[in-house]
Amino acid sequence: MAVAVARLARLGRKAKLPGGFCIKMAAAAILGLCFIFAWSMFSSSSSSVTTRIESFDNIVAPPGSRSTRASTPDGTQLAASNGGEEKRATGSAVRSHDHEHKSKKKKKEAVNGKKGKGKKKLPESVTKVKNVTEESESEDSENEKEDGDEEKEVVDGKEEALSDEGEGNGEAGGEGDNLMETADQESEEVKLDDDGGESEKKGKKRYKMKGPLFDPKAHYNWKQCSTRSKHNYIPCIDMEVVSGRLQYRHTERSCPKAEPMCLVPLPRDGYGPPVPWPESKEKILYKNVEHPKLAVFIKEHSWVMKSGDYLTFPQNQSELKGGILHYLESIEEMVPDIEWGKNIRVVLDIGCTDSTFGASLVDKDVLTLALGLKDDLVDLAQVALERGFAALVSPFQNRRLPFPSGVFDAVHCGSCTIPWHSNGGKHLLEMNRILRPGGYFVLSTKHDSFEEEEAMAKLTASLCWNILAHKTDEVSDVGVKIYQKPDSNDIYDLRRKKYPPLCKENENPDAAWYVPVKTCLHPVPSAIEQHGTEWPDQWPQRLERYPDWLSDKAKLDADTKHWKAIVDRSYLTGLGIDWSKIRNVMDMKAIYGGFAAALTQQKIWVMNVVPVHAPDTLPFIFERGLVGTYHDWCESFGIYPRSYDLLHADHLFSRLKNRCKQPVSIVVEMDRLLRPGGWAIIREKVEVLEPLEGILKSMHWEIRMTFAQGKEGLLCAQKTLWRP
Repeated sequence: MAVAVARLARLGRKAKLPGGFCIKMAAAAILGLCFIFAWSMFSSSSSSVTTRIESFDNIVAPPGSRSTRASTPDGTQLAASNGGEEKRATGSAVRSHDHEHKSKKKKKEAVNGKKGKGKKKLPESVTKVKNVTEESESEDSENEKEDGDEEKEVVDGKEEALSDEGEGNGEAGGEGDNLMETADQESEEVKLDDDGGESEKKGKKRYKMKGPLFDPKAHYNWKQCSTRSKHNYIPCIDMEVVSGRLQYRHTERSCPKAEPMCLVPLPRDGYGPPVPWPESKEKILYKNVEHPKLAVFIKEHSWVMKSGDYLTFPQNQSELKGGILHYLESIEEMVPDIEWGKNIRVVLDIGCTDSTFGASLVDKDVLTLALGLKDDLVDLAQVALERGFAALVSPFQNRRLPFPSGVFDAVHCGSCTIPWHSNGGKHLLEMNRILRPGGYFVLSTKHDSFEEEEAMAKLTASLCWNILAHKTDEVSDVGVKIYQKPDSNDIYDLRRKKYPPLCKENENPDAAWYVPVKTCLHPVPSAIEQHGTEWPDQWPQRLERYPDWLSDKAKLDADTKHWKAIVDRSYLTGLGIDWSKIRNVMDMKAIYGGFAAALTQQKIWVMNVVPVHAPDTLPFIFERGLVGTYHDWCESFGIYPRSYDLLHADHLFSRLKNRCKQPVSIVVEMDRLLRPGGWAIIREKVEVLEPLEGILKSMHWEIRMTFAQGKEGLLCAQKTLWRP
């Protein structure tokens, strides 16, 4: 200490010398430069504020939101473009950077956030968006950690409308060639409501890919799937390995962590060409659906029999005594307002225990969708598909079914073994959601106990369902109950006990993808702009007549003409497809159902799939008397392998570029869905079709036709029997 004091004293004496003044000035200059440097580092300048306002790359959509946009004071909407750094005013979704970049950005903004001279105030709308961003960043970081160390950039939210999408559909002379571009660009305006973020954890993330969708230099070495369910593997429903309790299927939909990149093997005895429609109503090849439990089932039931190489289905034979036709006629007699094929067009058959119900309704122009449940270990839904009937496989526990609200004209449960009155009546509440106002619920059972009868009576009364008929048929010895859902909200106010309560106004009844069943009643739509306010026209008029709640009927009419021209001039005659062998068809990216409507005269049925990130047009598809479902193509579809004769994909892949980790897995899923000898019609950008053709060739698909016009093209391919 003494030494330090002595040194300071010497410096003080030197300062009095002639040269001491120079030392003082040098020290003062150094201190001044340090102060200026520190001030420039920690002060907030106007230029930094301007940069933050103009750059919205760090803004992400909050979990469960429809979209996130920032608006400038003059009303201009700002959003980040899908690719590159160019900013667009409309039609694009906001992006987020990876976690490391976000943390750096937050640190920088924390420094710039200090008070300083010349700082500008952020617009209120930008401030709100920034607050939403900060709230969602923690959840985004957790989601990114769950996905592993991905080099791809994760972007939250839904699909944006691409400005360069749909520059023509590759068909010369077709009407409305630019219509799909307009329809796709509406994806910012009409969105499927989310479920508070749960669905985003189940596949609604977005992965910003650099470079092309498919790597043109990639080489694929395929192998067969090695799973417990073997040739009947349904990835998101079947368990891959044996569990402790020897369960076969998941209680709820649960997809593998990594998208399946293997090809499902053929049945043990091979796969034969399906029996064409309508002969398939009466017989199918047994080896195509062979199953150990199915063999036992056949011996115990009379509506299906094994005859040589075929499974046969005797006409009018069913589980019911007196036949299925007598059963359908008795329903019409009990409730004359039920007119099969006229006011009753779209029906959901729960359980798929007896496919003769849907088979008999086909002749009455009723489109029946059979719902195969997870407990269908006999795989009867697969038998229905092989016969040429519409079917879907889904667990039915605590989540909603993948349908919008108020779309089914009737729901049928014929000994479907569902405990409707248990768990607070959740299953029946879900039926109430998907039933059209004024729709019918037909329940047929044998030997119900008194306790079950009483519990069901209390539950249906709490839902304000009107029981139209309750009769035990003397011929079939089956008790049939027919209920009707209310068509107005007045009756709900008359309930003495307000349970289940009415759902809140912000509860979206159409949100269905990974959404839990709500223990509440959705009010009956009453506003003219809501779907379900009136019963559709009779079939087939409802196919071409548009309801009042549709705002732009001219656009829908143009869509119908567009697809009719494409189908008539190209698909039916110019692709080399034998349509007499086509029965089960899937439109992988349906919009208004125009493609399906154009094929109604071809004796086929179409599963219209509306992607969960696209505009929610599925209610209108049902309104036309067609069927469909919601789905996220980053996951496997809920159906058996080899279920479809033809897959149609219109600009599907380019819209999934920034959603799926591994877009090649969509092609693998197409191979799983399609039967050997089945066809795929793909309309896409040429830059997507060229590498896609190579992928299909690696699977030994035969490329039947390719066509290109400008940047758009068409590819028609046929799957073969090849397996690795």
